[in-house]
Amino acid sequence: MSVGENAPSYGSASQPEAAELKDFVNKQNIVAIVIWVAVIGAAFAYAWWKGYILRFRNYWNGTVDELRKCSWPTWDELKGSTVVVTISIALMGLFTYVVDLIFYYLVRLLT
Repeated sequence: MSVGENAPSYGSASQPEAAELKDFVNKQNIVAIVIWVAVIGAAFAYAWWKGYILRFRNYWNGTVDELRKCSWPTWDELKGSTVVVTISIALMGLFTYVVDLIFYYLVRLLT
């Protein structure tokens, strides 16, 4: 009899135990999926019964119709607007920094 024959093996399951565990996990997953499908189906049926689905569809169609009426900017207009916004943000950041620096030195002068 060698030293390792009767020693317990930790961390590895034998083939039958691993297969049983896999079957158990698969059965649990199937049950969970069936429960979630039933819950989502019940929620959808309730929303349909109350008319929420129809209201959402009408809202969606109205939104699509309004977006078709919009005039979208051309590529050159979009680039120009992006440049204007970027310069405005940089100027506002510089202004904020300068005002903060002035107040910092005023407070240091007073204390």
